[in-house]
Parts: sequence; structure tokens; C-alpha cells
Amino acid sequence: MGEPEPNIETPKPEPRWPAVIALLSVGALHYGLPASLRYGPEWLVEGLVILLLIPTVVSHRLAWHKANEFFGRAVLLILTIFTAVSVARLAVAVVTHTAVSAPRVLESAGILWISNVLIFAGWYWKLDAGGPNERARRGAHETDAFLFPQMTLSDAPNWTPKFVDYLFLAFNTSTALSPADTAVLGRWAKVAMMVQATISLVTIVVLAARAVNVL
Repeated sequence: MGEPEPNIETPKPEPRWPAVIALLSVGALHYGLPASLRYGPEWLVEGLVILLLIPTVVSHRLAWHKANEFFGRAVLLILTIFTAVSVARLAVAVVTHTAVSAPRVLESAGILWISNVLIFAGWYWKLDAGGPNERARRGAHETDAFLFPQMTLSDAPNWTPKFVDYLFLAFNTSTALSPADTAVLGRWAKVAMMVQATISLVTIVVLAARAVNVL
């Protein structure tokens, strides 16, 4: 008789609810922006997010991976565009001293800064190592765009990043304008982090400029 095969535990699927909550939060945050910084009615962003998240969640439940990837990336792209446009309008409003009052400038800059963190956390989570669907198929995380510190430890060979790890990465990029303890390996990730850092830098400059009344 042959020896029994070792009991290999099947890794649990990565939860998707943190990413869904993050994207819904970005849509809700846009309600707090003044009309001069938004594009379209105040419900437009949140409405588009909900409209796209429904097929995203359904396609995930039905294991339609290509549809899931399409809708997931579509909602991130829409949020990225809306946020970038709002940041540009905020910068113009501050420079030209038009429309937006000082308290609203500070509030809007804070909203857009938080939105920027959540959106790019979603991008990194969605694209790193093929995305959550590909990571779940392999049952392990392979080094791709990012090298997290835990991946270099010999006593944690099965460690895989979750959404909160990408959220921490995005937070560091927006605060320190660098990835801190995580190595960035992929070219697309480097470009994405430059875009995120640029958006963050603009909002920080707007906050500082209004705070010291330079502009």
C-alpha cells in the first residue's frame, strides 16, 4: 500500500467586500464636492459605481472571470477620470480665486485625497499578479508588480496580500509619495504610482497654499 497523500489545505478565496466598500465610498465622497468641481449631477458618480458593481459582483459569483475583470476595471477607470478632473478643477479654482470658498477648498481637497488613495488601492489589488481571480486560481501569490516584505520571509511561504495591504501601499504613496516598505517591480505599477503621487501632490499643494494663504 502506498503512503497516504498529505492533506493540503485549499486556500480560502480572497474576500471581495473590502474592495466593494472602498469603491462605494469613493462614489459617496463625491456627493461632498461642490457642483463646480463635479461633472454632471451629484448622483452621477455613485450611480455609475452601483450600476457597474452589480454585474461585477454577479459575474464573480457565477465565475465569469472575463466579465468580472471588465466591469471591475471599468468602474475603477471611471472613478479615476472623475477624480482627476475634479482635482484639476480644484487647482484651477484655487489659482484663479473663483467659485470655491476657503472652507470648501479644504474640504474638497481632503475628499479628493481620500478618493485617490481608495481608487489606486483598487487598481493595485485588481492588477497585481493577474488580479484576484488569477491569484485565486493559482492558490498563491507570485512576485509580479510588487514585492511585499512578507514575501521575503522564509517562515511565511504561503503569505498572500489582501486588499488592506494594497490600501496601505496606496496610503504610503499618497502621504510619503513613495511605496515605503514595498518594492515596485512592474512598469505599469511604476506609472500608476507616479499618477497617484501627482494627484496627491496637487491636493497637498492646494491644501498648503490655502492654509498659508499664498495663492
